[in-house]
Amino acid sequence: LFFSDSLQDQFDNLEKHTQWGIDVLEKYIKFVKERTEIELSYAKQLRNLSKKYQPKKNSKEEEEYRYTSTRAFLATLNEMNDYAGQHEVISENMTSLITAELTRYVQELKQERKSHFHDGRKAQQHIETCWKQLEASKRRFERDCKEADRAQQYFEKMDADINVTKADVEKARQQAQLRHQMAEDSKAEYSSTLQKFNSEQHEHYYTHIPNIFQKIQEMEERRIVRIGESMKTFAEVDRQVIPIIGKCLDEITKAAESVDHKNDSQMVIEAFKSGFEPPGDVDFEDFTQPMKRTVSESSLSNSRGDGKSEPKFGSKSKGKLWPFIKKNKLMSLLTSPHQPPPPPPASASPSAVPNGPQSPKQQKEPLSHRFNEFMTSKPKIHCFRSLKRGGAGPEDFSNLPPEQRRKKLQQKVDELNRDIQKEMDSRDALTKMKDVYIKNPQMGDAASVDHRLAELGQNIEKLRLEVQKFEGWLAEVEGRLPARSEQPRRQSGLYEAQNPSGVNSCAQDRESPDGSYTEEQSQETEMKVPATDFDDEFDDEEPLPTIGTCKALYTFEGQNEGTISVAEGEMLYVIEEDKGDGWTRIRRNEDEEGYVPTSYVEVYLDKNAKGA
Repeated sequence: LFFSDSLQDQFDNLEKHTQWGIDVLEKYIKFVKERTEIELSYAKQLRNLSKKYQPKKNSKEEEEYRYTSTRAFLATLNEMNDYAGQHEVISENMTSLITAELTRYVQELKQERKSHFHDGRKAQQHIETCWKQLEASKRRFERDCKEADRAQQYFEKMDADINVTKADVEKARQQAQLRHQMAEDSKAEYSSTLQKFNSEQHEHYYTHIPNIFQKIQEMEERRIVRIGESMKTFAEVDRQVIPIIGKCLDEITKAAESVDHKNDSQMVIEAFKSGFEPPGDVDFEDFTQPMKRTVSESSLSNSRGDGKSEPKFGSKSKGKLWPFIKKNKLMSLLTSPHQPPPPPPASASPSAVPNGPQSPKQQKEPLSHRFNEFMTSKPKIHCFRSLKRGGAGPEDFSNLPPEQRRKKLQQKVDELNRDIQKEMDSRDALTKMKDVYIKNPQMGDAASVDHRLAELGQNIEKLRLEVQKFEGWLAEVEGRLPARSEQPRRQSGLYEAQNPSGVNSCAQDRESPDGSYTEEQSQETEMKVPATDFDDEFDDEEPLPTIGTCKALYTFEGQNEGTISVAEGEMLYVIEEDKGDGWTRIRRNEDEEGYVPTSYVEVYLDKNAKGA
């Protein structure tokens, strides 16, 4: 089918249809352009997402990526980055192969359409002009014929009238002949114009218009084919990246399959094991033999029995260190009663027992000795402000457990060996340069590199000394680490008394007060306190809240440290109830507080108070 056969009279409708086709093509171009923008935006968001979860350099997160699960996650992030790159490829290919090509084609199509329809309008104007000429010739011929008829009738009328002169008749006859001649000329002209119009009309409808319509049809069909090819390219661009995207997904699957829970567990063990073995069984202490029991660390830690536990150095108490609490509060913590409280007096009257029962004297030697030892010990950190900032550990990493210390020392040795290798490479390069200068003096002065060679030699020597020092510490630690089959025994006070040499040998393997590993018994005490435990000014500890009130049933004279005297009938505040040892901690005012026998007071606890 051809436009020229069926649409020769639909020139205007065909013009509208071709304009609609161009609009459709431009709409498709806009669709592809928006798709490319979406792909670019999606790729950018994927890259930002991958970058957001990438581990930061020289951070703790980077160390965590040694586990198989985190390495798999890192591989997933990298593959997502490549995945985003494929979406960028889609956008670039669609822009170059579809958007740019179709935009250029639309411009060419508009120019071609304009040319074809210009030729069509020109042909229409020509045939319309021919038609107008034919109509004008026809009207002129018709007018001349009518004029000739009227002239002939007038002549015949004049010729029949006897009253008309012969001259008038002759004049009428000549006028009739002239009109007849003009009619004949108009007839000839009309005939010629008609033949010409018929020829032009035939050529217009069978030659010019068919050719123009054929070109318009070809143009329209090319547009349709082109938009179909663009849609096929649209699909091919996506299909080309599918294998690469599939590889990315395969790599993510491969990374997921590489996760090894056993390996991660082993790495956790290697990262955090301290090298200490669990303590052995406690030896039996035979008290039936007459011997003097030595004071041990266990007697210090258990001297309180079931009473209140002693505050340890480094523990938090409202953000303050316990050595800086007020003296009366500190001593009340250190010397709270440990012996059973005295029974209440037999008589309800305080006169029956003038001085009241007295709490038995408690043995404070181990604890006070421990406190004095702590207060007189010289810490390595000379300024408490440096604790807030956090100080660097010792060079030999003696503050770490044996296994962690061994790893740190090994890392330091490896790092120093790498530095030595770098310095040696630099020295070799300078030596070669010096040889070249010696052989070719015009290239440079050989003496100019001697100073640098000397510096490199000194640096290498210093690094080697450092390596020897750290290797010595490493050998010492590796020799000190116990074998798996060894079971360390916890030495009791009796065993220490009988084997003083064993105590000295084990003293080196004890932990320092802050929990760090110390090599020598005489090593100075190190204090490791979190920065949050210190302020620029050491304020007093906040008092304990009251949990109720109590009324003294009897008079009690508190003569031991940690106790407080009360009078019969006196009302006081309860700040700590009986923990099962027969003593209750009370407060009279902000500066007076201590322990009294529970049987000497009647306690009224506040149910809403914390700890009641």
